[in-house]
Amino acid sequence: MASDHVDVLIIGAGLSGVGAACHLRRECPDKTYAVLEARDAIGGTWDLFRYPGVRSDSDMFTLGYSFRPWTAPQAIADGAAIREYVRDTAREYDVPRHIRFGHRVLRAEWHTDTARWTVTAQRADTAETVVVTCSFLFACTGYYRYDEGYTPPLPGVDAYAGRVAHPQHWPDDLDHTGRRVLVIGSGATAVTVVPALAQRAAHVTMLQRSPTYIMPLPSRDRLADALRRRLPATVAYPVVRAKNVLLATATFQLSRRAPALVRRALRRAARVRLPAGYDVDRHFAPRYDPWDQRLCVAPDGDLFTAVREGRASVVTDTIDTFTPHGVRLTSGVEVPADIVVTATGLNLLALGGLTLRVDGVDVDLAQSVAYKGMMLSGVPNFALTLGYTNASWTLKADLVAGYVCRLLRHLDRTGAQVVTPLPPPGAERAPLIDLRSGYVLRAADALPKQGAAAPWRLYQNYARDVLLMRHGRLTDEGVRFSRARAEEPDRAEV
Repeated sequence: MASDHVDVLIIGAGLSGVGAACHLRRECPDKTYAVLEARDAIGGTWDLFRYPGVRSDSDMFTLGYSFRPWTAPQAIADGAAIREYVRDTAREYDVPRHIRFGHRVLRAEWHTDTARWTVTAQRADTAETVVVTCSFLFACTGYYRYDEGYTPPLPGVDAYAGRVAHPQHWPDDLDHTGRRVLVIGSGATAVTVVPALAQRAAHVTMLQRSPTYIMPLPSRDRLADALRRRLPATVAYPVVRAKNVLLATATFQLSRRAPALVRRALRRAARVRLPAGYDVDRHFAPRYDPWDQRLCVAPDGDLFTAVREGRASVVTDTIDTFTPHGVRLTSGVEVPADIVVTATGLNLLALGGLTLRVDGVDVDLAQSVAYKGMMLSGVPNFALTLGYTNASWTLKADLVAGYVCRLLRHLDRTGAQVVTPLPPPGAERAPLIDLRSGYVLRAADALPKQGAAAPWRLYQNYARDVLLMRHGRLTDEGVRFSRARAEEPDRAEV
């Protein structure tokens, strides 16, 4: 890091940022790069979240990197194992020495005359600003806001005498052993934390306004176990990865084409794992169709097991007010609680909150349109990683990083210096993230949009994206290649 100019500047040292750095090392070894990370550790979300039971809700054969096999026995892995996998991958590709920890990026300005970005960051230890220039800016920030989770108004919470904790900032000193715990929420975090807390708590109650679809999946992959006994990991891993991609794609497509069929299957999976006579329709039958919101995963049906064994219960109701010793519901029932966990969601924050400027003009993210789900209209030499909503994040992250490497090689090969996505024809726009989850809807107006058709349209289809991003043309109607100070595009074919 002796130089303050690099070919590629990566923002974020989480799952996506480490993957991007590894792709650069593998596919563009002649490029210099640096990584700016706001926190003091590698791992991103998997280092930040430390609540009991934190784990993936995607299998590790698809959440793992395409170039480095996941070899641990668990297919649905806990947060600590994922964090170590990311860190081990970083060490294997010599990424840590390229990372500047404690550097929060504040703004980045593109200068057409020099074909460079000027990036300003602030150091956490001294509060001083640091300037780095780069030829290509790669934002791997995810879209969660790290400094605060989402907590809705909690009526009467000041009267409550117990502990209140949000999973995103789990207190190190919070001991729930033998305590009555109330978890507010029904999304992926609640579905994860309830069975984990129920292992030691006196009892755990999950309070939800409305149900969420929960899919029980085996915590281990039998095909992976069988293949790994006979084949090297480098052979077994892509086979299992392909199988799981196909299963996930088939489940999503079936949910879109025959939602009633998938709804019945998920209801049946819940019913056979719950006590006889349990009110499945009240507590586990959402009003929306499967995949309108992301499906929650229960490894080995652990949430259902906790309910069946009486260690946890599910209450579908709304809060009237907190009391000194718990929560009184709208129905009049009071739920006693020594600890309240607000698993009420996350806040989205595009690009980690950094400000983009192009030749002195601020970029309005809400007015920009995503090109191939990874670049923004009118923003040169810039890419961002945005994972799939219906499959593992890393599947898309790998494709985006590979595409950036293809772009960099194309620029070198053709003599162009700048690649600028163009806005789509027509005025039709749609939200970039096609989920109806609360955290998405709350931030939809501040996020980039997508157009009516490719290459400005996302189809949430991995196989289609493999063809587009690994094998498709780099030059099309959605992008312009040029040189510094040049106005005419370079239309050289790939």
